Amino acid sequence: MDIIVKVFGSEPPCAKCKVAYDTAKKVSERIGGGVAVEKHSALSEEDDKYGIMMTPTVVVDGEVVVVGKVPTEKRLEEIIRSKV
Repeated sequence: MDIIVKVFGSEPPCAKCKVAYDTAKKVSERIGGGVAVEKHSALSEEDDKYGIMMTPTVVVDGEVVVVGKVPTEKRLEEIIRSKV
């Protein structure tokens, strides 16, 4: 089963939003198969499900794990691996 990492950012994406997405992609590639990264607008219907108020926001397997800042690669990897 895939773990889905959703990165919510502003449109057009702010610098932090870009870095948060890139960080999630790097971590997913390091972990290997089973991790999918999705980019979403903070003004989409998808964001309503999570009550997004600040960007970037990172959601891992339906749980909001980071709000308003860029997660470190180490921390994000720990969060993702804890979901396996």
